[in-house]
Formats: sequence, C-alpha cells, structure tokens
Amino acid sequence: MRTIDWVDGCPLIIDQTLLPDDVHFISLSTVEEVVTAIRRLAVRGAPALGVAGAMGVALAARLGGDVDDAVRRIRSARPTAVNLAWGVDRAAAHLAEGPAAVLAEALAIRDAELIASHEMGRRGADLLQELAGERMRILTHCNTGGLATVEYGTALAAVRSLHERGGLAEVLVSETRPLLQGARLTTWELRESGVAHRLIADSAGPYLMAQGLVDAVVLGADRICANGDVVNKIGTYAHALGAQAAGIPFVVVAPESTVDCETKSGADVDIEDRDANELSGFGGRRTAPSGTVTLNPAFDVTPHTLVTAIVTDTRVIRIDRGDRP
Repeated sequence: MRTIDWVDGCPLIIDQTLLPDDVHFISLSTVEEVVTAIRRLAVRGAPALGVAGAMGVALAARLGGDVDDAVRRIRSARPTAVNLAWGVDRAAAHLAEGPAAVLAEALAIRDAELIASHEMGRRGADLLQELAGERMRILTHCNTGGLATVEYGTALAAVRSLHERGGLAEVLVSETRPLLQGARLTTWELRESGVAHRLIADSAGPYLMAQGLVDAVVLGADRICANGDVVNKIGTYAHALGAQAAGIPFVVVAPESTVDCETKSGADVDIEDRDANELSGFGGRRTAPSGTVTLNPAFDVTPHTLVTAIVTDTRVIRIDRGDRP
C-alpha cells in the first residue's frame, strides 16, 4: 500500500500515529489539515514529507486564497528534514502556471520516489554484501520503510533487498524513543514482509554491537550535509559511536533529494525540539512527575567521521575513503 497518494483531489495518507493497531487512511482536504498531519507525525519520513509538501502546495493551488501563506506554513511545519522544503519549493515553482501544473509536479515527485526506493534497495544491498558478507545481522533505527517513503523504503529497502536475495539473517530494531517509530512501525513492516527481526531498547544497540551480534548498522537520514554529516532521528549518533567501537560498517541510505550541499555541516542545521509530553508520558498516561522539565531534540547529528558510506538512488558515496556529497 502507498503511504501517501493523491485521491479525489486531495492528499490521502496512512495515519502513522495509529499503527500498528489500526491501518487508517485520512483525506487531507485543507492546508491546515496538511500542516497538522506533518506536525503530529501522521505522515513522516524524509521522502514522504517531500511528497506531502508538494501535494500540500497542489491542494493550496486548487483551493485558492492566500497561496503564498499556505506555502510558507507547509514549508515550516517541520524545520529539520530537508525534503519537506525541497518538495514544497519544487511544486511552488509552478504556481504561475496554474493548479494543474502544480499537481503534475507533485505527482512527478511521487513517481520519482517510487523509482528511487527500488534503486536505493539495490545499491544498498550490493554495498552491504560487499562490506559485511552473506547472511548478515543488521541493526536499524527509526522507520525507513514504505511508511517513510511512498511504498518501498530507504534503508529498509536495502534490508528487504537483502532478504529477497537470501543474504539476511535478522534485523535488530531499536525502539526509537520517544514515539517508538521502530517498535510501532518498523516491526510492523518487517512482519508484513516476512523478515526475521527482534526489537531492542535504543540504549542496547552499542552493547549488542560490542558483543558481536551486529554485522552492520543501516539507517536513513533527514538531511545529509555537504561535508557528509548526517542528521537523523535522535539516537543515531549513539549507534554510530557503537559501530565505530565495534569496527562494523555504519551505512546511511537516503534519496538524493536528502543531500543538502547548501548546508556545510551539521552545525548549521536547526534541530527541532518537540513537545515535552512526548517524553513525560506515553499513550495518554503521564510517566514523569507533574511539572518535569524536558529536553526533547527530535534529531541528532552524526559526524561524517563516523559514517562508512552514504547510498542514494543514484550513487554510493564512500565517506570512509574521502568521498563527499
């Protein structure tokens, strides 16, 4: 199934906040609904956000009104992931040509993401077999499957490709605090694909690597900087340090659209700080004492010195050999 599509004149998304218990589709009929869906993570994942941003602009163009304000609101709904702004800007560049042209661009972005996912899967699997051999054990973080793209995935596309080749022993899935995208989403996708997997706590990753239970770390990115620094879901940096200490590959799989050569390094990225309730409680129940102050960065920056390679839909960038995006 598609995470996001254009149906009956509106973006149609799977509400990822309800998974794994309920597969529920939402039609986003207003710009405010698009912005809210992005902010509350009903739609998430860098490539999916690019499509959502473009389709949001197409919706704004169809509805009329203050389209410039709508574009600004959609573009700023989440500041860290580069794909959202990229998708919005590509679609908005066609506003002068009329709503049909804007929609055509949004659908072209959707279709390109479908192709890119399969290319990333193939290239990623090829590289992993070169680096880590056969029947490998992969650790992944957050969700990088079809839910994060349109259908197939980024890092999880490489995992699926390995599984289809018979080159995968199992996947260790980190739970991904604070919203548990790994536990709720990645495990659901792997189960649906028939891929052997076990769920682990985020903090267990480096220890399991040190115990020789992981052959490679494979995950996605929300922004890749010009020097190769990787901005991804909080917890990524710890896994990168663990991989370095264990002497195993740390591979990032993301579409070419996530490479942001206008941003020199991770130090230049605005890291989103999210609501305190995501840390102080879960599932509508408070788990921390009332009034607890939180610090809740949604992403972290992994220095390029900890990255083995970056795989996109068009190339493999060997950071460990001095290559840069």
